[in-house]
Amino acid sequence: MTSAQLRIAVLVPCYNEEAAVATVVADFRRALPSAEIYVYDNNSRDRTAAVAREAGAIVRTERRQGKGHVVRRMFADVEADVYVLVDGDATYDAPSAPRMIDRLLDDHLDMVVGLRVDQVQAAYRLGHRTGNRMLTGFLSSTFGHDFKDILSGYRVFSRRFVKSFPVLSDGFEIETELAVYALELSLPVAEIETPYYARPEGSFSKLNTWRDGFRILGTMLKLYRSERPLRFFTVIGILLALASVILAIPIVITFIETGLVPRLPTAVLSMGLMIMALLSASSGLVLDTVTRGRREMKMLAYLSQPSLKRDGG
Repeated sequence: MTSAQLRIAVLVPCYNEEAAVATVVADFRRALPSAEIYVYDNNSRDRTAAVAREAGAIVRTERRQGKGHVVRRMFADVEADVYVLVDGDATYDAPSAPRMIDRLLDDHLDMVVGLRVDQVQAAYRLGHRTGNRMLTGFLSSTFGHDFKDILSGYRVFSRRFVKSFPVLSDGFEIETELAVYALELSLPVAEIETPYYARPEGSFSKLNTWRDGFRILGTMLKLYRSERPLRFFTVIGILLALASVILAIPIVITFIETGLVPRLPTAVLSMGLMIMALLSASSGLVLDTVTRGRREMKMLAYLSQPSLKRDGG
C-alpha cells in the first residue's frame, strides 16, 4: 500500500479555538491533500464549529467536557489507516505530518510523537516546560522508557493502536495514558522533533499549570497502581511494616526486661499495621495476576487489527 492509497484522518479536538482552527485546517489540507480532516467541537462558546466547517473540515460534536472524552469519541467513530491527532490551537507544525507518517510506515511503528522544539520563547511557558520534564522523568523511571515529551498533543497512530486503545481519561491526562499504553504493551514507538509555535493572537490556552499538572500526576499514579500493582502495594506494605517494627521495638525491649506490656494500645496498633502490611503485599500478588490477564486481553485486541505495511515493506 502506497502513501497515496492510505486513508489518513486528521483528528482535531477543539474547545473555543475560533481564532486558530481555520489555520489548522488549511495547513493540514496543504500538508496532507488526500486526508480527511475532522474537527470535534467540545461545547465551544464561540464560532469554532462554524469556522471549521467554513474551512472545509468535517465537524462533529462531543458533549461530555474534556479532551479524553473527545479522543474516545474520535477513535471510536473515525475509520482510517493512519490517524494524525493534533490540537486545534495552531501551535504544531503541519508540514511535519508527512515526515511523521513516513516514519510510522517505514519503521512499522504504532505511534510517532511530535517532540516539541520551541520556535519562540513564548510558545512553551516555563511552568509547563518544568512540569513536563518532571512528569516525563517520573514516567521513564516508572515504566522504563525514555520519552522526552509525553505531553505533546501532536501524534500519528496506526489503526492497530487506535482501535485497540481503551481510553479511560477524561481530560488532558489522555497524553499520559497514550504513552503508558504503548509502554505497557511494548509497542514500537518513536519521537520526531517538530517546530512548536506560539498561539495566534486571540487564542488562549485552557491549561492550568498546577491544576492540570496534579491531574496528570494523579493519572500516572493511578496507572502505576493498575499496571504495576505488585510494586505499588509492596511499597505500601514495606512502609506499614517499618512503622509496625518501629512502634514494636520499645514494647519488645520493655517486655524482655520486665515481662510486662505496659503500652497495650501501641502494641495493638503495631500488630494492626503489620497485618495491614501483609494484606497489602497479598493484594499486590493477586492484582498482579489480574493485571497480567488484562494485558494479555489488550494484546489480543491489538493483534486482532491487521498491520499496516507499504508496498514491498
